[in-house]
Amino acid sequence: MNPGPGDPAGERADAARNRARLLAAAAELVADRGAEHVTTHEIARAAGVGKATLFRCFGDRDGLLLALLHDAEGDFHDAYTCGPPPLGPGAPARERLTAFGCALIGRIADEADLGAALAREVPCKRRHGSDVGRAFHRHVAALLREAGVEGDTDMLAHALLVFTNFETVDHLRDELRVPTARLQATWRELVRRVVGAPGPGPVRS
Repeated sequence: MNPGPGDPAGERADAARNRARLLAAAAELVADRGAEHVTTHEIARAAGVGKATLFRCFGDRDGLLLALLHDAEGDFHDAYTCGPPPLGPGAPARERLTAFGCALIGRIADEADLGAALAREVPCKRRHGSDVGRAFHRHVAALLREAGVEGDTDMLAHALLVFTNFETVDHLRDELRVPTARLQATWRELVRRVVGAPGPGPVRS
């Protein structure tokens, strides 16, 4: 039996369909023109719904971009949580932390990276408070603890991640002309100073 008017299950199904259509339309427009050039009116029109529906689903344009960002970050999340080392499990925490920061900086510098393009359009406060931002912080803090770092690892994680902020990397690259390789080398140095140099390897007879 089909749900009738006002049926909660039917309303939930309609909302889910509208959400999926809006995300698909937004992803296509962003990929074609760049997130900074796409408006909520254009997204709603491409999805075949009204702007009011978009706002009911996502709150505002930033909410929609954050939802797109969550989807776009899926592959990277899998890479650092369950992918091959050194980014994923299986490498020492120090090496994983080094690989993580270098990967973030490389993605920010890559104009073709959809996740970076979306995140750049979201205000810093909402970006850091998003699921993606909190996941990055938890990951860095966990690696610091795993590496045996003493002190407030939560705050140290925040301090390290400041260097991978879009605002920081964009300023250094665009205004000061610092090459990406130098930024990544600086991240490696930051990790070395916070975590410490790796211990001696096993003694070979």
